[in-house]
Amino acid sequence: MANRVAIVGIGQTTHSGRRPYVNDGELIYDAVTNALEDAGLTINDMEAVMAGNMDFFEGHHLNDAMLNLYSGAAGRPGFKMNTGGTVGTMTAIQGWYHVASGLYDIVLVIGWEKHDEGPATPAISTITDPAVDRHFLVGAIGGLATVSVAYMQRSGCKLEHAAMVRANASQAAHRNPMAHMREIYTVEDVMSARMVMYPLNLLMCCPTSLGATAMVLASESKAKEICKKPVWMKDHVTVHVEYGGAQFGIGEKRWTSHMEAGAKLFKRNHITKPMVETQVFEMYDPFAFAIPMWLEDFLVCEANEGWKHVEKGDLKLEGPYPVSPSGGVLCTNSIGDSAILRVAEAALQIRGDAGEHQVTRDVKQALASGFGGSYWSDLLLLSKTTD
Repeated sequence: MANRVAIVGIGQTTHSGRRPYVNDGELIYDAVTNALEDAGLTINDMEAVMAGNMDFFEGHHLNDAMLNLYSGAAGRPGFKMNTGGTVGTMTAIQGWYHVASGLYDIVLVIGWEKHDEGPATPAISTITDPAVDRHFLVGAIGGLATVSVAYMQRSGCKLEHAAMVRANASQAAHRNPMAHMREIYTVEDVMSARMVMYPLNLLMCCPTSLGATAMVLASESKAKEICKKPVWMKDHVTVHVEYGGAQFGIGEKRWTSHMEAGAKLFKRNHITKPMVETQVFEMYDPFAFAIPMWLEDFLVCEANEGWKHVEKGDLKLEGPYPVSPSGGVLCTNSIGDSAILRVAEAALQIRGDAGEHQVTRDVKQALASGFGGSYWSDLLLLSKTTD
Protein backbone atom coordinates (compact mmCIF):
# COMPACT_ATOMS: atom_id res chain seq x y z
CA MET A 1 0.00 0.00 0.00
CA ALA A 2 1.13 3.56 -0.66
CA ASN A 3 0.56 4.87 2.88
CA ARG A 4 0.63 3.80 6.47
CA VAL A 5 -2.60 4.94 8.14
CA ALA A 6 -3.05 6.56 11.54
CA ILE A 7 -5.99 7.58 13.69
CA VAL A 8 -5.39 11.26 14.45
CA GLY A 9 -8.77 12.34 15.79
CA ILE A 10 -11.42 10.63 17.92
CA GLY A 11 -14.86 11.88 18.92
CA GLN A 12 -17.98 10.32 20.33
CA THR A 13 -21.26 11.33 21.90
CA THR A 14 -22.57 10.20 25.22
CA HIS A 15 -24.57 7.01 24.75
CA SER A 16 -27.97 6.38 26.24
CA GLY A 17 -31.28 4.59 25.79
CA ARG A 18 -33.40 7.62 24.90
CA ARG A 19 -32.67 11.14 23.70
CA PRO A 20 -35.91 12.30 22.04
CA TYR A 21 -34.74 15.91 21.94
CA VAL A 22 -31.78 15.06 19.63
CA ASN A 23 -32.08 13.84 16.04
CA ASP A 24 -29.71 11.61 14.07
CA GLY A 25 -28.00 14.54 12.42
CA GLU A 26 -27.29 16.25 15.71
CA LEU A 27 -25.74 13.04 17.08
CA ILE A 28 -23.49 12.84 14.02
CA TYR A 29 -22.60 16.52 14.21
CA ASP A 30 -21.52 16.21 17.85
CA ALA A 31 -19.29 13.19 17.18
CA VAL A 32 -17.75 14.76 14.07
CA THR A 33 -17.14 18.07 15.84
CA ASN A 34 -15.41 16.27 18.72
CA ALA A 35 -13.22 14.26 16.34
CA LEU A 36 -12.22 17.34 14.33
CA GLU A 37 -11.38 19.26 17.51
CA ASP A 38 -9.32 16.33 18.74
CA ALA A 39 -7.38 16.33 15.46
CA GLY A 40 -7.06 20.11 15.37
CA LEU A 41 -8.69 20.19 11.93
CA THR A 42 -11.86 21.49 10.29
CA ILE A 43 -14.35 19.82 8.01
CA ASN A 44 -12.68 21.62 5.09
CA ASP A 45 -9.59 19.46 5.64
CA MET A 46 -11.54 16.24 5.07
CA GLU A 47 -11.06 14.83 1.58
CA ALA A 48 -13.65 12.05 1.85
CA VAL A 49 -16.28 10.81 4.32
CA MET A 50 -17.13 7.18 5.10
CA ALA A 51 -20.48 6.61 6.83
CA GLY A 52 -21.70 3.53 8.67
CA ASN A 53 -25.25 2.94 9.87
CA MET A 54 -27.84 0.15 9.88
CA ASP A 55 -30.65 2.30 8.50
CA PHE A 56 -32.62 -0.84 7.65
CA PHE A 57 -32.73 -1.66 11.38
CA GLU A 58 -34.33 1.72 12.06
CA GLY A 59 -36.80 1.72 9.20
CA HIS A 60 -34.89 4.32 7.18
CA HIS A 61 -33.35 4.20 3.73
CA LEU A 62 -30.20 6.01 2.59
CA ASN A 63 -30.17 8.19 5.66
CA ASP A 64 -26.51 9.02 5.04
CA ALA A 65 -27.74 11.03 2.04
CA MET A 66 -30.40 12.74 4.13
CA LEU A 67 -27.87 13.66 6.83
CA ASN A 68 -24.88 14.66 4.73
CA LEU A 69 -25.03 18.29 5.82
CA TYR A 70 -24.58 17.20 9.43
CA SER A 71 -21.75 14.78 8.66
CA GLY A 72 -19.84 17.03 6.27
CA ALA A 73 -20.24 14.52 3.45
CA ALA A 74 -22.06 16.96 1.15
CA GLY A 75 -19.95 17.52 -1.94
CA ARG A 76 -17.33 14.97 -0.88
CA PRO A 77 -16.70 11.44 -2.15
CA GLY A 78 -17.33 8.55 0.19
CA PHE A 79 -19.02 5.25 0.91
CA LYS A 80 -21.96 4.10 3.04
CA MET A 81 -21.40 0.82 4.90
CA ASN A 82 -24.31 -1.37 6.00
CA THR A 83 -23.07 -4.75 7.26
CA GLY A 84 -24.96 -5.46 10.48
CA GLY A 85 -22.90 -5.62 13.65
CA THR A 86 -19.63 -5.12 11.78
CA VAL A 87 -20.72 -1.88 10.14
CA GLY A 88 -18.48 0.21 12.42
CA THR A 89 -15.30 -1.77 11.88
CA MET A 90 -16.02 -2.00 8.15
CA THR A 91 -16.39 1.78 8.02
CA ALA A 92 -13.00 2.18 9.71
CA ILE A 93 -11.48 -0.40 7.35
CA GLN A 94 -13.05 1.32 4.34
CA GLY A 95 -11.44 4.57 5.48
CA TRP A 96 -8.13 2.73 5.85
CA TYR A 97 -8.28 1.52 2.24
CA HIS A 98 -8.93 5.00 0.90
CA VAL A 99 -5.91 6.43 2.73
CA ALA A 100 -3.59 3.41 2.42
CA SER A 101 -4.14 3.29 -1.34
CA GLY A 102 -2.88 6.85 -1.72
CA LEU A 103 -6.23 8.07 -3.02
CA TYR A 104 -6.65 10.50 -0.09
CA ASP A 105 -4.51 11.80 2.77
CA ILE A 106 -7.25 12.64 5.29
CA VAL A 107 -10.56 10.80 5.63
CA LEU A 108 -13.42 11.11 8.12
CA VAL A 109 -15.18 7.92 9.25
CA ILE A 110 -18.49 7.98 11.13
CA GLY A 111 -20.77 5.38 12.71
CA TRP A 112 -24.10 6.07 14.40
CA GLU A 113 -27.49 4.68 15.40
CA LYS A 114 -30.57 6.11 17.11
CA HIS A 115 -32.50 3.17 18.44
CA ASP A 116 -35.02 5.08 20.51
CA GLU A 117 -36.82 5.97 17.27
CA GLY A 118 -36.43 2.63 15.50
CA PRO A 119 -35.30 -0.36 17.60
CA ALA A 120 -33.40 -3.08 15.77
CA THR A 121 -35.09 -6.18 17.22
CA PRO A 122 -38.37 -5.91 15.26
CA ALA A 123 -36.43 -5.57 12.00
CA ILE A 124 -34.12 -8.48 12.79
CA SER A 125 -37.01 -10.64 13.94
CA THR A 126 -39.08 -10.17 10.79
CA ILE A 127 -36.48 -10.86 8.11
CA THR A 128 -36.84 -14.62 8.52
CA ASP A 129 -39.14 -17.03 6.74
CA PRO A 130 -42.63 -16.43 8.21
CA ALA A 131 -43.71 -20.02 7.63
CA VAL A 132 -40.66 -21.72 9.10
CA ASP A 133 -38.95 -19.81 11.88
CA ARG A 134 -40.63 -16.46 12.51
CA HIS A 135 -42.23 -17.70 15.72
CA PHE A 136 -38.92 -18.97 17.05
CA LEU A 137 -36.84 -15.87 16.46
CA VAL A 138 -36.30 -13.08 18.99
CA GLY A 139 -33.78 -10.81 17.31
CA ALA A 140 -30.32 -12.36 17.54
CA ILE A 141 -30.98 -14.04 20.90
CA GLY A 142 -31.69 -17.52 19.54
CA GLY A 143 -28.30 -17.97 17.92
CA LEU A 144 -26.39 -16.40 20.80
CA ALA A 145 -28.20 -18.57 23.35
CA THR A 146 -27.44 -21.70 21.30
CA VAL A 147 -23.70 -21.00 21.10
CA SER A 148 -23.62 -20.14 24.80
CA VAL A 149 -25.03 -23.55 25.70
CA ALA A 150 -22.57 -25.23 23.32
CA TYR A 151 -19.68 -23.34 24.94
CA MET A 152 -20.79 -24.36 28.42
CA GLN A 153 -21.02 -28.00 27.37
CA ARG A 154 -17.60 -28.21 25.75
CA SER A 155 -15.54 -25.98 28.02
CA GLY A 156 -16.87 -26.33 31.56
CA CYS A 157 -17.92 -22.67 31.70
CA LYS A 158 -20.84 -22.02 34.07
CA LEU A 159 -23.55 -19.39 34.30
CA GLU A 160 -21.63 -17.83 37.17
CA HIS A 161 -18.71 -17.07 34.85
CA ALA A 162 -20.97 -15.21 32.44
CA ALA A 163 -22.36 -13.30 35.42
CA MET A 164 -18.78 -12.38 36.39
CA VAL A 165 -18.21 -11.05 32.87
CA ARG A 166 -21.30 -8.82 33.11
CA ALA A 167 -20.41 -7.62 36.61
CA ASN A 168 -16.89 -6.74 35.40
CA ALA A 169 -18.36 -4.87 32.43
CA SER A 170 -20.56 -2.83 34.75
CA GLN A 171 -17.55 -1.81 36.84
CA ALA A 172 -15.73 -0.66 33.69
CA ALA A 173 -18.73 1.17 32.22
CA HIS A 174 -19.31 2.97 35.52
CA ARG A 175 -15.93 4.62 35.00
CA ASN A 176 -16.72 5.54 31.38
CA PRO A 177 -18.85 8.71 31.21
CA MET A 178 -19.77 7.99 27.58
CA ALA A 179 -21.24 4.52 28.23
CA HIS A 180 -24.97 3.81 28.20
CA MET A 181 -25.55 1.35 31.07
CA ARG A 182 -23.31 2.59 33.88
CA GLU A 183 -25.06 0.88 36.78
CA ILE A 184 -22.84 -1.36 38.91
CA TYR A 185 -24.07 -4.96 39.19
CA THR A 186 -22.82 -7.74 41.40
CA VAL A 187 -22.63 -11.34 40.27
CA GLU A 188 -25.73 -11.98 42.36
CA ASP A 189 -27.59 -9.14 40.63
CA VAL A 190 -26.80 -10.63 37.23
CA MET A 191 -27.73 -14.17 38.25
CA SER A 192 -31.14 -13.00 39.49
CA ALA A 193 -32.11 -11.05 36.36
CA ARG A 194 -35.13 -12.11 34.29
CA MET A 195 -34.42 -14.94 31.86
CA VAL A 196 -34.74 -14.09 28.16
CA MET A 197 -33.68 -17.36 26.52
CA TYR A 198 -31.59 -19.85 28.45
CA PRO A 199 -28.81 -19.36 29.37
CA LEU A 200 -29.04 -15.62 28.62
CA ASN A 201 -30.93 -13.38 31.00
CA LEU A 202 -31.67 -9.71 30.56
CA LEU A 203 -28.36 -8.47 32.00
CA MET A 204 -26.34 -10.94 29.95
CA CYS A 205 -27.60 -9.40 26.70
CA CYS A 206 -26.50 -6.08 25.21
CA PRO A 207 -28.86 -3.10 25.51
CA THR A 208 -30.46 -1.01 22.77
CA SER A 209 -28.53 2.25 22.69
CA LEU A 210 -28.10 5.40 20.66
CA GLY A 211 -24.97 7.37 19.90
CA ALA A 212 -22.31 8.26 17.35
CA THR A 213 -18.55 7.88 16.97
CA ALA A 214 -16.22 9.55 14.47
CA MET A 215 -12.53 9.23 13.70
CA VAL A 216 -10.12 11.12 11.47
CA LEU A 217 -7.67 8.92 9.56
CA ALA A 218 -4.51 10.29 7.97
CA SER A 219 -1.56 9.14 5.88
CA GLU A 220 1.83 8.87 7.59
CA SER A 221 3.16 12.17 6.29
CA LYS A 222 0.02 14.05 7.30
CA ALA A 223 -0.31 12.23 10.63
CA LYS A 224 3.13 13.32 11.74
CA GLU A 225 2.24 16.92 10.90
CA ILE A 226 -1.16 16.81 12.58
CA CYS A 227 -0.85 14.66 15.67
CA LYS A 228 1.56 14.22 18.57
CA LYS A 229 0.11 10.80 19.44
CA PRO A 230 -1.03 9.06 16.25
CA VAL A 231 -2.37 5.53 16.64
CA TRP A 232 -1.42 3.33 13.70
CA MET A 233 -3.89 0.96 12.09
CA LYS A 234 -1.25 -1.70 11.68
CA ASP A 235 -3.34 -4.49 10.19
CA HIS A 236 -6.88 -5.79 9.82
CA VAL A 237 -8.56 -9.00 8.70
CA THR A 238 -12.11 -9.55 7.49
CA VAL A 239 -13.61 -13.03 7.26
CA HIS A 240 -17.19 -13.79 6.25
CA VAL A 241 -19.07 -16.82 5.04
CA GLU A 242 -22.69 -17.62 4.43
CA TYR A 243 -23.58 -20.40 6.81
CA GLY A 244 -23.94 -20.47 10.58
CA GLY A 245 -21.43 -23.18 11.32
CA ALA A 246 -18.54 -21.03 10.18
CA GLN A 247 -19.53 -18.17 12.46
CA PHE A 248 -20.65 -20.05 15.51
CA GLY A 249 -18.67 -23.24 15.01
CA ILE A 250 -21.22 -25.74 16.25
CA GLY A 251 -19.99 -29.27 15.72
CA GLU A 252 -17.04 -31.53 16.33
CA LYS A 253 -14.60 -29.76 14.03
CA ARG A 254 -14.86 -26.13 14.99
CA TRP A 255 -13.22 -23.53 12.77
CA THR A 256 -15.10 -20.27 13.03
CA SER A 257 -14.69 -17.03 11.12
CA HIS A 258 -13.25 -15.57 14.35
CA MET A 259 -10.62 -18.32 14.36
CA GLU A 260 -9.72 -17.64 10.75
CA ALA A 261 -9.39 -13.92 11.45
CA GLY A 262 -7.18 -14.46 14.50
CA ALA A 263 -4.96 -17.00 12.74
CA LYS A 264 -4.38 -14.70 9.75
CA LEU A 265 -3.75 -11.53 11.78
CA PHE A 266 -1.33 -13.12 14.24
CA LYS A 267 0.61 -15.00 11.55
CA ARG A 268 1.04 -11.90 9.40
CA ASN A 269 2.30 -9.88 12.35
CA HIS A 270 4.47 -12.61 13.87
CA ILE A 271 2.44 -12.62 17.07
CA THR A 272 2.84 -15.89 18.95
CA LYS A 273 1.70 -14.77 22.41
CA PRO A 274 -1.30 -12.46 21.91
CA MET A 275 -1.88 -11.88 25.64
CA VAL A 276 1.71 -10.66 25.95
CA GLU A 277 2.31 -8.94 22.61
CA THR A 278 -1.01 -7.06 22.74
CA GLN A 279 -2.04 -5.38 25.97
CA VAL A 280 -5.77 -4.73 25.63
CA PHE A 281 -8.66 -6.07 23.54
CA GLU A 282 -11.76 -3.99 22.82
CA MET A 283 -14.01 -6.86 21.78
CA TYR A 284 -17.41 -6.72 20.14
CA ASP A 285 -19.11 -8.60 23.00
CA PRO A 286 -22.91 -8.55 22.57
CA PHE A 287 -23.59 -11.25 25.19
CA ALA A 288 -21.88 -12.28 28.40
CA PHE A 289 -20.43 -15.57 27.13
CA ALA A 290 -18.76 -13.78 24.20
CA ILE A 291 -15.64 -12.64 26.04
CA PRO A 292 -14.43 -16.03 27.31
CA MET A 293 -15.64 -17.90 24.22
CA TRP A 294 -14.29 -15.48 21.64
CA LEU A 295 -10.94 -15.00 23.39
CA GLU A 296 -10.53 -18.67 22.52
CA ASP A 297 -11.98 -18.35 19.03
CA PHE A 298 -9.72 -15.42 18.14
CA LEU A 299 -6.85 -17.65 19.35
CA VAL A 300 -5.86 -15.12 22.00
CA CYS A 301 -5.92 -17.88 24.61
CA GLU A 302 -6.08 -21.67 24.55
CA ALA A 303 -9.33 -23.59 24.03
CA ASN A 304 -11.47 -23.96 27.17
CA GLU A 305 -9.30 -21.44 29.02
CA GLY A 306 -11.33 -18.25 28.47
CA TRP A 307 -13.66 -18.71 31.43
CA LYS A 308 -10.67 -19.52 33.66
CA HIS A 309 -9.21 -16.09 32.86
CA VAL A 310 -12.57 -14.61 33.87
CA GLU A 311 -12.53 -16.58 37.13
CA LYS A 312 -9.00 -15.39 37.96
CA GLY A 313 -9.87 -11.74 37.24
CA ASP A 314 -7.31 -11.49 34.44
CA LEU A 315 -9.66 -9.62 32.10
CA LYS A 316 -10.69 -6.80 34.42
CA LEU A 317 -9.69 -3.21 33.73
CA GLU A 318 -6.85 -3.51 36.27
CA GLY A 319 -5.98 -7.08 35.24
CA PRO A 320 -3.04 -8.42 33.25
CA TYR A 321 -5.09 -8.56 30.01
CA PRO A 322 -8.04 -6.12 30.06
CA VAL A 323 -10.90 -6.94 27.70
CA SER A 324 -13.44 -4.21 26.84
CA PRO A 325 -12.33 -1.77 29.57
CA SER A 326 -14.88 0.72 28.19
CA GLY A 327 -17.71 -1.58 29.28
CA GLY A 328 -18.01 -2.99 25.76
CA VAL A 329 -21.12 -3.78 23.75
CA LEU A 330 -22.60 -5.37 26.87
CA CYS A 331 -23.09 -1.85 28.21
CA THR A 332 -23.38 0.24 25.02
CA ASN A 333 -24.91 -1.02 21.78
CA SER A 334 -25.83 1.60 19.21
CA ILE A 335 -25.22 -0.83 16.36
CA GLY A 336 -23.96 1.61 13.74
CA ASP A 337 -21.21 2.78 16.08
CA SER A 338 -20.77 -0.30 18.29
CA ALA A 339 -17.84 -1.66 16.29
CA ILE A 340 -16.21 1.66 15.36
CA LEU A 341 -16.40 2.46 19.07
CA ARG A 342 -14.24 -0.61 19.73
CA VAL A 343 -11.56 0.83 17.43
CA ALA A 344 -11.84 4.30 18.94
CA GLU A 345 -11.67 3.01 22.51
CA ALA A 346 -8.66 0.81 21.72
CA ALA A 347 -6.94 3.85 20.21
CA LEU A 348 -7.69 5.91 23.32
CA GLN A 349 -6.05 3.20 25.44
CA ILE A 350 -2.91 3.34 23.30
CA ARG A 351 -2.84 7.14 23.55
CA GLY A 352 -3.37 6.97 27.31
CA ASP A 353 -6.43 9.19 26.92
CA ALA A 354 -9.20 6.88 28.15
CA GLY A 355 -9.62 8.82 31.39
CA GLU A 356 -11.07 6.94 34.35
CA HIS A 357 -11.28 3.70 32.39
CA GLN A 358 -7.64 3.82 31.27
CA VAL A 359 -6.05 0.41 31.88
CA THR A 360 -3.21 0.20 34.35
CA ARG A 361 -0.65 -1.43 32.03
CA ASP A 362 1.28 0.33 29.26
CA VAL A 363 -0.47 -0.29 25.95
CA LYS A 364 1.75 -0.59 22.90
CA GLN A 365 -0.58 -2.71 20.79
CA ALA A 366 -4.32 -3.29 21.04
CA LEU A 367 -6.90 -5.48 19.34
CA ALA A 368 -10.40 -4.40 18.31
CA SER A 369 -13.09 -6.57 16.75
CA GLY A 370 -16.43 -6.41 15.01
CA PHE A 371 -19.06 -9.13 14.82
CA GLY A 372 -21.97 -9.45 12.41
CA GLY A 373 -24.90 -11.79 12.18
CA SER A 374 -24.14 -12.31 8.50
CA TYR A 375 -21.28 -14.55 9.68
CA TRP A 376 -18.79 -11.73 9.48
CA SER A 377 -15.68 -11.22 11.63
CA ASP A 378 -13.39 -8.17 11.64
CA LEU A 379 -10.20 -8.08 13.69
CA LEU A 380 -7.92 -5.04 13.81
CA LEU A 381 -4.44 -4.51 15.25
CA LEU A 382 -3.61 -0.99 16.43
CA SER A 383 -0.13 0.14 17.45
CA LYS A 384 1.64 3.03 19.14
CA THR A 385 4.42 2.86 16.54
CA THR A 386 4.82 1.99 12.87
CA ASP A 387 7.23 -0.87 13.67
